[in-house]
Amino acid sequence: MLPFNKELKKFARELRKNMTDAERFLWTKIRRKQLKGCQFYRQKNIGNYIVDFYCPVAKLIIEIDGGQHYSKEGTKKDKIRDNYMARLGFTVFRFSDREIFENINGALERIYEHLEKSPLPPFKKGGISK
Repeated sequence: MLPFNKELKKFARELRKNMTDAERFLWTKIRRKQLKGCQFYRQKNIGNYIVDFYCPVAKLIIEIDGGQHYSKEGTKKDKIRDNYMARLGFTVFRFSDREIFENINGALERIYEHLEKSPLPPFKKGGISK
């Protein structure tokens, strides 16, 4: 079971209700098991953090970064957070919000390639996965 901070549950729920445009756009492409039949969750509470998107079977976290992430302080916080996630065994992909709008296919291809390398369950609802 993943570590999580109960205090963040309400905040995560609020973030799901108020996604950024970039998060909403990516969500339309990865929700409902559209990529290799893999389930993604949005605004998932892991430890003392809330990640934008989480795919448990591939141990993948996807972060969509706005401008605040590119300041010296933002970069430092992201590094600490990414190191924590790596210690839990996750791979973290970071995309800028601009990249999501200008190159969604490139972002999806990178995610898909990671899913290709991940050990996926042999069966999915309705039959054998291909």
